[in-house]
Amino acid sequence: MVQTILIPMLLGFAVFMCGMKLMELALHRLAGPYLTGILKRSTATPIHGLAIGTVTTAFLQSSTAVTVIAIGMVNAGLLTFPRTLGIILGTNIGTCITTELIGLNLNKLAVPLLIVSIGLWLVTALLGELRLFPAVQNARWLPSLRSSSVVLCGFALLLTGMTMMQGVGPAVQDSPMFGWFLGKANDSLWWGLAAGALLTAAVHSSAAVIGIIMGFVSIGAMPIELGIAVVLGANIGTCATALLASIGGTKSGQYVAWSHVVLNAGGALLFMPFIGELATISEWISSSAAGQIAHTQTIFNILSSLLALPFCYLRTFRRLDPVS
Repeated sequence: MVQTILIPMLLGFAVFMCGMKLMELALHRLAGPYLTGILKRSTATPIHGLAIGTVTTAFLQSSTAVTVIAIGMVNAGLLTFPRTLGIILGTNIGTCITTELIGLNLNKLAVPLLIVSIGLWLVTALLGELRLFPAVQNARWLPSLRSSSVVLCGFALLLTGMTMMQGVGPAVQDSPMFGWFLGKANDSLWWGLAAGALLTAAVHSSAAVIGIIMGFVSIGAMPIELGIAVVLGANIGTCATALLASIGGTKSGQYVAWSHVVLNAGGALLFMPFIGELATISEWISSSAAGQIAHTQTIFNILSSLLALPFCYLRTFRRLDPVS
């Protein structure tokens, strides 16, 4: 079990998270100087916050990063709690880009993308540090090109790590523990919800957990309904990082983290009775099992955010905003 499951899974997870962090840091370097100002100026209403939260999360490829930034801005007094409500809704929609990309089964492109990214990085080194072409060594586009090469490298590593983690599917399928879990889940899909929440809270990455579930569903190791239950649980587990980031902060910052919990946990509990309907809708959209899991995540997050949006306009929240 150690050699067939644990070690490959840990190695794959390490490569996956390395790719995620490379993408996040490089994209943050590209957008960081403008991100704080955009969040501060463009969140006058919840619908504006939702749009900005969606775009910034899709760009940074991390809902946790945007949520933590929002908590930090609230703690620093740069943003008020009511103005973050729309951002929180938008982060859930924007994060679906990652799972949709994974669901496209682009694993075969990992090596070509890695080669291209290394090539681009070497070009920036030749033009910049080595000064082979003095005319362009101070060009404004050079740092952006380097950051873009790192983003591409991160995405290639993400695909590689996902392939490694999904490769343990057959071994996991034959393990007694997985058989026990499937037996419990056959009696109640709530076991899947709990497993998704706990795994995501432990690894701090819903994309990693959902990607693994895509692999399990694709090889038939897990029924689609159970996979959807785990996805719903993963959305709850992803709130753990925001809660940790809010510890020791202001009450407003803690409100931001707890609003994230209420949205994701409330949405998951609301949609648990409709897992069959979610599976049916996803089957209409895609014929592949991985695509169905990705589309379910997208449908769930969009519907949850749109259902919660009207509540953000309640006067109870607006009174907490001294600017309104």
